[in-house]
Amino acid sequence: MLPRLVALLFVCCCAGQADAGAWLRDKGASFNSTSFTSTHSLDTTSQTYLEYGLTSKTTIIADIGFLRPRYGPHGGYATLSIRRALGPTDRKSKWAYDVGIGANWAGDVVLPHIRTGLSWGRGIEITEKTGWIAVDAAVVWDLTYALHLGKIDTTVGINFTETTAGMVQLYSGYLNGDTFGTFAPSLVLSPKFTKFRIQIGTESEIGNLRNSAVKIGLWRDF
Repeated sequence: MLPRLVALLFVCCCAGQADAGAWLRDKGASFNSTSFTSTHSLDTTSQTYLEYGLTSKTTIIADIGFLRPRYGPHGGYATLSIRRALGPTDRKSKWAYDVGIGANWAGDVVLPHIRTGLSWGRGIEITEKTGWIAVDAAVVWDLTYALHLGKIDTTVGINFTETTAGMVQLYSGYLNGDTFGTFAPSLVLSPKFTKFRIQIGTESEIGNLRNSAVKIGLWRDF
């Protein structure tokens, strides 16, 4: 039972971040996103993601998630990281690295971990429409059982209009000899009557479409 529980806790860490990437926040600026997913069998997750620009080249990140399966123990994770720019921040291709500490939990089991990551991103233009592409690679190191989760999140986004953007994300992970992936397309709306952006999309486990989920999120820059 314990190895399966450990795997469950680590898979929690594979939640994709809404606006992650090599782009850093300006000093004193912040970003917040809150999202919720649910499958048809009522397995639900929620995630809160926060960024704050400590300096022009340093961003503090808090990533907190909860997993509530219909059957089995409820769990979650929390990670506090620092992201630093690699090289100049004004070039087209941007690089950054991050290091963080945190813990995963389910029931009364708590597993502390360390996170190390490397991010790349750049703006793109397709048929006169602007967009972005980002690749975030990370390893989450378990400090209790010496396991590690390797993950790569890839995001491609296009701004269709001033108030509408489309985004496709692929979350992939490797844990204890097993690989898994999630395909997540979404639409991001920026209504003029509010400062929030609204994300509406789906998340589908590759090879197991029955485990697809609906996703709703709120983003805001401060």
